[in-house]
Amino acid sequence: MNKVTIDDGGGLSLPHAAAREIGPQALELVSHSGEHLLFTLPGGEDTVVFAGLLGELSVVDLLSFLNMFRKTGILQFRLSGGTKVLYFQQGEIVFATSTFPEEELGEVLFELGKVEREVLRKARQAATERTTIGRILVGKGIIGPKDLWLATRTQVETIVFNLFAFQQGSFSFRGRALENEEVVRLSMSTQNLIMEGLRRVDERALFLRRLHSFDAVPVPAGPVAEDLTASEERLILLVQKGNLSVRQVLRRSGLGEFDGLRLLYHMVERGLVRMEEAPTVSLDGNLGEILSVFNGALTILYRQVAGKTPEFGREVRCFLRDLPAPFSFVFRDVSLQENGSVDGGRILANLAGLAQEDQQKLLADALSEVVYMECMAARRELGAVESAGLIHRVQEVTHRVRNLIGRKA
Repeated sequence: MNKVTIDDGGGLSLPHAAAREIGPQALELVSHSGEHLLFTLPGGEDTVVFAGLLGELSVVDLLSFLNMFRKTGILQFRLSGGTKVLYFQQGEIVFATSTFPEEELGEVLFELGKVEREVLRKARQAATERTTIGRILVGKGIIGPKDLWLATRTQVETIVFNLFAFQQGSFSFRGRALENEEVVRLSMSTQNLIMEGLRRVDERALFLRRLHSFDAVPVPAGPVAEDLTASEERLILLVQKGNLSVRQVLRRSGLGEFDGLRLLYHMVERGLVRMEEAPTVSLDGNLGEILSVFNGALTILYRQVAGKTPEFGREVRCFLRDLPAPFSFVFRDVSLQENGSVDGGRILANLAGLAQEDQQKLLADALSEVVYMECMAARRELGAVESAGLIHRVQEVTHRVRNLIGRKA
């Protein structure tokens, strides 16, 4: 939470991110007390009806209130890692958007098994505000209109369902008509979404306790039952192939994360499948040292930049997701840690099978791309003077790694 101090003259200095988003505009103080200030932009299309913090007031409370009183407008959440926007028409959710990378439409299509990663990367490069990823993929015949509709509905549901895991964050509701909003209007029951979302939060936690993690490996545990559904048969066939993690099985099944987890959980409960821990990957040797050195630099950069821009983590996750080949191969299914470092075990698992020299070169080049991006972000957010010393320290990393793998600077 950014703190703002009122000076002796009554002036406020906004955090850099807020000032950049609002721009040089006059603000109107519409509500205040001894505990709060609420500013809005005068003369806008809509009005901020209410705003606040999650905590005593939960996501369920907010959605139920808007549904009960049949409100029309836009509810925005600012959460750790990104923002979500829900569109209400007469109290019912008709659309939703999100800046969380895993909730982007292309990622939903990928998780449903409708597109491959390289195809998705090219579609993102060609996408504009007018020509969306969905239109590009339909236009090229890669997916059909029905696939796009299903993915869009799944995306909105996922955005809403994932909301219920957040206990902290801020929100604001703007009352406005949606006629001019360029959104796909879906027929969805807010009350049904609330009940399903709460159920999924509890059941997902139960499933993962039994399945251990997305990196764990399901393996056959006995003869295949004869009373399996078509979806269960599809999962069993993938499990029988062996050496596929839970994440890979779910993606190839095309069932979606929650439904796939549920079926896999029930198969384990029935004794048809058992779980094995993900194979450990040694971080020793040159590869381990390269990762350690780069992660040290990434941690330093992340701490400084995220202190100025809380959503920097989302920016880095999007960057990792959209890197071209062969770097996308290095960061496949790699998560960004809370301190800004990357999951070394997953990276080394992705590099397995390559010659040692190729592993070292590809790893160093891929991590250099991330460091360079974060250096540019540091210069942008901190300014040239404040970031100079930090960037100089980080640049030494490249020289250390080049010496380590025997390359000339």
